[in-house]
Amino acid sequence: MSLRFDHSVLAPYGWDSDWAAAFAPFAGRGLVPGRVLRVDRGRCDLVTPEGIVHADTEYVVPRDPMKVICTGDWAAVDPDDHDPRYVQAYLPRRTAFVRSTSSKRSEGQILAANVDQAVIAVSLAAELDLGRIERFLALAWESGAQPLVVLTKADLVPDPVTLAYLVADVETSAPGVQVLPVSAHDGDGTDVLRAAVADGTAVLLGQSGAGKSTLANALLGAEEMDVRAVRDVDGKGRHTTTTRNLFALPGGGVLIDTPGLRGVGLYDAQSGVGQVFAEIQELARDCRFQDCAHTVEPGCAVLAAVDDGALHQRRLDSYRKLLRENQRLAARTDARLRGEMRREFKQRGALGRAALEAKRGRHA
Repeated sequence: MSLRFDHSVLAPYGWDSDWAAAFAPFAGRGLVPGRVLRVDRGRCDLVTPEGIVHADTEYVVPRDPMKVICTGDWAAVDPDDHDPRYVQAYLPRRTAFVRSTSSKRSEGQILAANVDQAVIAVSLAAELDLGRIERFLALAWESGAQPLVVLTKADLVPDPVTLAYLVADVETSAPGVQVLPVSAHDGDGTDVLRAAVADGTAVLLGQSGAGKSTLANALLGAEEMDVRAVRDVDGKGRHTTTTRNLFALPGGGVLIDTPGLRGVGLYDAQSGVGQVFAEIQELARDCRFQDCAHTVEPGCAVLAAVDDGALHQRRLDSYRKLLRENQRLAARTDARLRGEMRREFKQRGALGRAALEAKRGRHA
């Protein structure tokens, strides 16, 4: 029997006509729709038309870690006359922010589901790590979300010229991405950020000490998140968020806050890497060889751009590093790809030796 609910309760959490259509088969079974606010040890909190409910995820614990219930999922839950209540299924995800696990089994870990924006918090209290920012951006693009880089603690850089230089440095590493300096302490930039995330669901990502909890409080207009001191010596802090939590923002939109991430391993992110390094992808179209690796090949337009200063060597090094990492991860589960990689390494080695011999011949 289909139950009738006031679905307007779910609208602030992102419910729309498409989600209603996807849920229709479950409604016919008498199940209740809800969005997952938090998952902890086999249980989750969901917002439903009847309010916040607690449910067990036992019925949806697959062997594939990519199919576990995650914060941000829309789910089908038992009605309130069931005790205990169970999540029976989750609706097909529109997007998913995934990183690789620290294990050697090439598994992915979903950090947030059904996300429209990935807000990457980077602290200006420490030296900028552009390579880490590029890594976050690759995962964000791959997820299907629009990245946004927020440079937090901008009040620690009082010189406007220095701040503008830092913003420009990050913009060079983040083509097509808005870079926004924000000081939650002074309130500078928070209105712009609030407007940027007022439509859809945003996930807040970054290292411990990046100021994510302070930023979340500024967006929520309340002290929802615990905030702890950061070490002056390196700008790092302790984890103040231990689970991924979803909130409806008072000005509109939804925010998923996440724990600080020490490791940000790529997971099947080749297209995401390509978007982060769009200028290298564009240059590569003019390389002599279609499969140019941009290392020692003759007629490489990318290497020529480095030589004439149009492309920074650091960008090329970071591009190579992320591509290699992504290929290694994929090769763990793909024997054919492992064979192709071995052949490619041998070919590159032969090209490198040939180039070295030719160079020696010219100087003989």
